[in-house]
Amino acid sequence: MKSAIVVIDMAKDFVYGSLKCERALRIIPNLKRLIEEARRLGVPIIYVNDSHLPVDFEMKLWGEHSMKGSEGSKVIDEIAPEKGDYVLEKRVYSAFYETGLDPLLRSLGVDTVILTGLHTNICVRHTAADAFFRGYKIIVPSDAVEAFTEKDHIEGLEYLKRIYGAEITDVERLLKDIEKMYR
Repeated sequence: MKSAIVVIDMAKDFVYGSLKCERALRIIPNLKRLIEEARRLGVPIIYVNDSHLPVDFEMKLWGEHSMKGSEGSKVIDEIAPEKGDYVLEKRVYSAFYETGLDPLLRSLGVDTVILTGLHTNICVRHTAADAFFRGYKIIVPSDAVEAFTEKDHIEGLEYLKRIYGAEITDVERLLKDIEKMYR
């Protein structure tokens, strides 16, 4: 099994800006720890943030957020990409749709995606759907994803497990598993 960490929408606008999710702050320490350990072990880190154009249909639903080229579309400083990480842009909920994520994962020999970031019930969910349809194993550390509400977060996790067979874990257990795999 070869895995990659996919960090979804940990953009400045989602954590601190125009589409702020207060609950995002609580996952930053876990994400930071997971990313740092994964880098140390050579696990690929792939960031996929919204990078919208003014004409994108999401603007009608969510308002202007994470606009292409804006500061708000960049990964938050606390977990900023480093040399060797991958950064992709998306214009819809799924990190797979027209981003090049699937060919990147395949070129890296990845068969398991570890989905992290925002929002458990929206972008993580749609990314999980596309991962499932492409045959990837899905792991979701429950303390490294978040949503606007506790209800949305819990229902999102339950859906991922029930519909896509996602393994729901936590960062502590996941780090032990990764350590065993990459030793």
